[in-house]
Amino acid sequence: MPKQQETPTPRKYICTGLLAHVDSGKTTLAEGLLYRAGALRRLGRVDHRDAFLDTDAQERARGITIFAKQAVLTLPAAGSGPETCITLLDTPGHVDFSAEAERALQVLDYAVLVISGTDGVQAHTETLWKLLARYRVPTFVFVNKMDLRGADAAVRLRELRGRFGDGCVDFTGEPDPEALALCSEPLMEEVLANGAPAPDTLAAAIARRQVFPCFFGAALRLEGLDRLLEALQALTRMPPVWPEFGARVFKISQDDAGTRLTWLKVTGGTLPVKAVLPGGEKADALRLYNGSKFRLVNAAVPGMVVAVAGPARTRPGQGLGAEADAEAPLLEPVLNYRADCPGADPHTLLKALQTLEDEDPQLHVAWRDDLAEVHVQLMGEVQLEILQSILQSRFGLAVSFSEGGILYKETLTAAVEGIGHYEPLRHYAEVHLLLEPAPRGSGVQLAADCPPDTLAENWQRLVLTHLAERTHPGVLTGAPLTDVKITLAAGRAHQKHTEGGDFRQATYRAVRQGLRTAAARGAVQLLEPWYDFTLELPAGAVGRAMADVQRMCGAFDAPETLGDTARLRGRLPVATARGYAREVAAYTHGLGRWNVLPAGYDACHDAESVIAASGYDPAADVENPADSVFCSHGAGYTVPWDEVPARAHVDSGLTRRLSPAGQPPEEDAGARRRRAEAYRGTLEQDKELLAIFERTYGKIRRRGENGADAQKAARAALHTVPARTPPRPQPTGPDYLLVDGYNVIFAWDELRRLAEGSLDAARRRLMDILCNYAGYRRCVPILVFDAYKVRGGAREVERYHNLYVVYTREAETADMYIERATHELAKERRTRVVSSDGAEQVIVLGHGALRVSARAFAEEVAAVEKEIREFLQE
Repeated sequence: MPKQQETPTPRKYICTGLLAHVDSGKTTLAEGLLYRAGALRRLGRVDHRDAFLDTDAQERARGITIFAKQAVLTLPAAGSGPETCITLLDTPGHVDFSAEAERALQVLDYAVLVISGTDGVQAHTETLWKLLARYRVPTFVFVNKMDLRGADAAVRLRELRGRFGDGCVDFTGEPDPEALALCSEPLMEEVLANGAPAPDTLAAAIARRQVFPCFFGAALRLEGLDRLLEALQALTRMPPVWPEFGARVFKISQDDAGTRLTWLKVTGGTLPVKAVLPGGEKADALRLYNGSKFRLVNAAVPGMVVAVAGPARTRPGQGLGAEADAEAPLLEPVLNYRADCPGADPHTLLKALQTLEDEDPQLHVAWRDDLAEVHVQLMGEVQLEILQSILQSRFGLAVSFSEGGILYKETLTAAVEGIGHYEPLRHYAEVHLLLEPAPRGSGVQLAADCPPDTLAENWQRLVLTHLAERTHPGVLTGAPLTDVKITLAAGRAHQKHTEGGDFRQATYRAVRQGLRTAAARGAVQLLEPWYDFTLELPAGAVGRAMADVQRMCGAFDAPETLGDTARLRGRLPVATARGYAREVAAYTHGLGRWNVLPAGYDACHDAESVIAASGYDPAADVENPADSVFCSHGAGYTVPWDEVPARAHVDSGLTRRLSPAGQPPEEDAGARRRRAEAYRGTLEQDKELLAIFERTYGKIRRRGENGADAQKAARAALHTVPARTPPRPQPTGPDYLLVDGYNVIFAWDELRRLAEGSLDAARRRLMDILCNYAGYRRCVPILVFDAYKVRGGAREVERYHNLYVVYTREAETADMYIERATHELAKERRTRVVSSDGAEQVIVLGHGALRVSARAFAEEVAAVEKEIREFLQE
């Protein structure tokens, strides 16, 4: 039963985690620290199955920590400082439960890394060190079991400094000032001035991970524990807190009564009981746990770790209030298992596993509709056995797991464009994506580089949302896509017929079309998980071990000789390493030790066999089509993925960008047809614009023709054969080209990127481009820039080589100037206007001028520049 509610008093709150390789004595150390601090009256032992923090039956039976546990101890004030309340988090040491340990790291202020004095730094110890560095957790090191034969403090300290750096300093007695002086400049200055650093300076160096205090002792005999407690009290400081409420969730669990508990650390403000959390859920109760028991508190202050009853939608890693969400976990499972429960409905099993996934998101529970099977992802055999036990005890389900398969992934080795078009009747969306290889381990990165005049920003955000909302399957085995960067390059929507679901279809199809294109070019790669391994065995068996690693398609460093034993380190595929631990035990007669740690994904060592064995056919995957849907004569029809680029409505420009340097982009018959269709589309748009103009302003008549004359001519035409009218005389003199400067700058990728750094540089670059274009085409260019917001500004016209540059006056936009200019120039001269402004295009068309979009003009300029280069080369 919980005790009576009480409100915590102000203290220095420090959250400290205990981390170690399995069997290093971590739980024994926690037991000793609690006992020496007065939090326990009697010492328990792991081997006696009565340790204070081993509260689960499976933990006591196996003698290992499976779930992160919390204990609280209080250290008296030293001098004028406050008393220190330390929350100890005892984390799992077995590699199968390393995800649980990584989640606890998200809330730690300090950590105590426990190392066996006889075994030294082991494989999982190095992984924990990398995680501590990733989460920037200040670390104390406790070398345990120094009472056993073979434990040598000098050897262990040299090993620590060799593996983790010179910041590892012995603090068992008084630390060596010379060793501390090498860790940071402030420490060196104080050592040179006073002979030893001040405690505040030393505490600051520890907090910045410049010094890692090392302690040597034996937790079972309580040796060295007092010195460690003194350091935790004197050399730690409470991290800065948010002025408003903030908290970080690191764990979800259930108590014996089935109450869902959200474990969080408060990082700012105060969390009172019954408070409404960000997201609208209420904190019904705040529990301060100490082992398996808890007491209720009225409020949680910064630094406290509490279990909150009430919220139902929280998740590990979630930030509340001012606290941001945690980074994505570094460790992830590499084995996939199928769960079977003969005595229960598959959906009952699925619901139970989803409940456990809420507590451990790394299970990645998935339901396969095609096979009616439930799949989970696990780290290893021990976690599988624990999961079976939990399903039996909590849900009454006797679940068996099939042999775990390897979790493969797919990536790209070259950039490719993906196009998706979705246009059934009364629907429209087109998406162009650039898919590029990304660094190994980066996952899927999303970006947008699409001009707003091509696709509105609200549609762009929707496309990025659809890209992020699912895991995209590959085309080799259907494995998840990873280590790619997907950039939205272009797209199009319809003013009336586009809906949100249309862009979902177009986006998914664009990804698949790009992957199918890459696969046809041999640019899709299959990835598999790899292990970093450490093998310690008798020196006489090293030759056998090296041959085995080569047989398993692995690589290794030069063996290290340690007396009669040797150590071999390297990496190898997970698929070939399974079951090798039994072989090591057999040929070393139990003297060898085989440790492996996940090392991420890399190229598959036997991709062809894996692809063939999977039997995956991307064309038969109806849930993930690569084909597009176009519309013709009022009906939608399917276009195969390899014909989509020739029928696309938008030219993204990626074809030229992805062409090899110095080579023009390939143009096949489909590309020529698309260019011709684009030209016909421009003529159709001109007709549509003309119709809009005539509906708005009336029918366009020839000069000198009035309405009565038109009616008389129409009646006469019904009864007489019209005589051939002489053609209108063609305009004489040079052509005029009017360019809306800012419209072009922000429509061209090159100029837009240049304008982000310097708008003046972008203007100058456009002026140079137009000078070359006009000189080659023999036209009169007029470049117009808006200056209408400049108070009191008068119109300015400057001559730049063969180019006229106009800066409009106050209250006169570039559109207004171009409209008046075309009205006068188009009477006697051939006049073209470069702008993507739709309204402006309608008006200049009515004046008799030709309109050119900014994108189309960019292609003209590129063609002219190419002709100029060819002419100069000749």
